[in-house]
Amino acid sequence: MPALMISTDKAELDVPAIHHFLSTQSTWAIGIPLATVQRAIDHSLCFGGTLDGRQVAFARVVSDYATFAYLVDVYVLEEFRGCGYSRRLMEAVMAHPDLQGLRRFMLATSTAHGLYADYGFTPPIRPEALMERYVRDIYQR
Repeated sequence: MPALMISTDKAELDVPAIHHFLSTQSTWAIGIPLATVQRAIDHSLCFGGTLDGRQVAFARVVSDYATFAYLVDVYVLEEFRGCGYSRRLMEAVMAHPDLQGLRRFMLATSTAHGLYADYGFTPPIRPEALMERYVRDIYQR
């Protein structure tokens, strides 16, 4: 299994490849415009995972770097799943020096609870305290 190279250097990201995955294959951002993906990347801490120069994994963290972070847009391309790359990506996220000592680190997932539980994520202790404003299918309008 080749080593997944992970970088937070945005200049190394293949933004068209990230956009392609998110807009056509993700379960959460189908139809997202390229300009929206670029703006999200510009304002986030991003982790790009590459194999032989090809972008095969990605994760993005939105944070104030002091108290709060939100993990989003985590993926490994389907043909590279089952090789431990999601764990390698999560290890890089959780070890990043700017993300230490946070009071709350959140994410939303419908499929990978076991993976995230290994990194200390749990269901909300007080779900009644959390609220959201969610606009379903926003990118298909």
